[in-house]
Amino acid sequence: MVLKVFFPSCCSSAESGILIGRWISEQNSAVILAVVHFPFIPVQVKQYLSEVQRVTKVSVSVLGSWSNSKQEKEESLSEFLEDLGTIFSHEPWIQISKEGGSKFWSCSTLQKRSNSPKEEEIILVYYDQRKVMLSHLHPPLDTATATDRKADDASKLSAIFDTVAKSKVLFMTDRYDDGPIKLTHWQSDGVEASIIVELMKQASVPACMLLTFLLSLISGICRSRVLKFWPLCFLWSKLSTCEQLGHRLQHLQVISSNKKAQTQTQLMRKANIFVSLLIDVALGVLLMSWLYRKNRIGHLADTLIPMADHVAEELQDLLQWLMGAPAGLKMNRALDQVLGRFFLYHIHLWISYIHLMSPFIEMILWYVGLSACLGLTVALCILSDIIALLTFHIYCFYVYGARLYCLKIYGLSSLWRLFRGKKWNVLRQRVDSCSYDLDQLFIGTLLFTILLFLLPTTALYYLVFTLLRLLVVIVQGLIHLLVDLIDSLPLYSVILRLCRSYRLAAGVKFRVLEQQDGKPLRLLMQINPLSYGSVVQTYRLPTYSCYPKDSWTSLCKKLFLGELIYPWKHKGEKQD
Repeated sequence: MVLKVFFPSCCSSAESGILIGRWISEQNSAVILAVVHFPFIPVQVKQYLSEVQRVTKVSVSVLGSWSNSKQEKEESLSEFLEDLGTIFSHEPWIQISKEGGSKFWSCSTLQKRSNSPKEEEIILVYYDQRKVMLSHLHPPLDTATATDRKADDASKLSAIFDTVAKSKVLFMTDRYDDGPIKLTHWQSDGVEASIIVELMKQASVPACMLLTFLLSLISGICRSRVLKFWPLCFLWSKLSTCEQLGHRLQHLQVISSNKKAQTQTQLMRKANIFVSLLIDVALGVLLMSWLYRKNRIGHLADTLIPMADHVAEELQDLLQWLMGAPAGLKMNRALDQVLGRFFLYHIHLWISYIHLMSPFIEMILWYVGLSACLGLTVALCILSDIIALLTFHIYCFYVYGARLYCLKIYGLSSLWRLFRGKKWNVLRQRVDSCSYDLDQLFIGTLLFTILLFLLPTTALYYLVFTLLRLLVVIVQGLIHLLVDLIDSLPLYSVILRLCRSYRLAAGVKFRVLEQQDGKPLRLLMQINPLSYGSVVQTYRLPTYSCYPKDSWTSLCKKLFLGELIYPWKHKGEKQD
């Protein structure tokens, strides 16, 4: 049977002593955590290990002895180390010795309780204790295709990583402590710390308390009855800016929460949200500084009115073209004139409204630019809402054309069922047979003929305004894709993968160091980091969506039947 001993590379130069760690009987493995070097009192070592076991909930014990003979091997030291097995009584008792003149180590086991001791093949695996303790081993993402062997290997590695990670208390003692026990581990030369990190921890307490108070005040205002009245609740539920502000408010509540993260996933989520907010606000401040430099707000306001006039003129030319003979098509003259004049009147109203608002546009843009300090995503959502308001007349044209076209499509389908002697049963939601008299068939034929000959004119207007609406939706969709990218991208995890890849472990790989007959096989365990795609997939932040997500089939069906695409409705509401 193969015995695997995981030995920390930082203890290879430690003085002689005893090995403490965890014995994993299911894997026949020993995870060495530290070396207690001489002199020591066995009773104090047992008391110390029981205290560590009580705090860490890890069964830490003395696993064997460690001999680092820089000179020739002494027989007295070897006998003394063997006698320690009777004091601590661990089965098997592991003996690792490093001779000064040889690069190979000797490793053996003693089984004094066994009547028939068996010789075991020993594999000595070196690991970087600091990297293993700070890393987080991720299970395979595709669990459906993962084999049982891979899952078993992942569980074995997880036991080793958890053992080192949970033994953090053991690594908090260094050689400068005045305790009776001297340990050698990755922090034995001094506990790793940062003055900047400690100062930030101390300053974060009052900052989080202040932020929690402000957020509770804002949340109380948002939940008040004032926002439940019709105009305010309509704006809060329809405008993407309000949705983004509510989304960021939830992020701030997660960050300022006084509850400590229980798992690595919760900790990474908080860190990703904090870095996302920080970068979002930084980009927003840069945008605000660019807007207010060289009077760019004034130039933008000066170009906005001529641009709106140009769009209105293009729409008027388009309607004049539709009121004639577009592409040589012969339209219904009366319906064509009625629809064209109806839409031209709406454009006239829109131009009048824009010119009425022109003296206040620069002031509005000046105050809107200040909202960029809340983040680039808020500024992009405001831009999307401004586009929606500036193209509201196109949305109205699209709704008028879609409703008229939908009415004719459903009317023609209903009258077509009349010719076949069928009707739609509203209660049973199915098509049933029905008998009609002569008058009903005559009126149905007359209405079917009228709707059929008026359909091309309506369909042309519907097609033109649907294309314009789709253009606006595509522009708004690109803006919301950028907002969702900033909101959901786990920037902290990506930066951590770039700078300290071992923190996000996907698995391990082993490299053979030395192999010789009669000596234990020596391997070096190295951490395989997660790929960037797996990092994004694992730690991607949840986002909101203002519009329902339709498939291409559903979208084409809505376009053909004249149903509204992406109306101002919630995701859970029933569509018309």
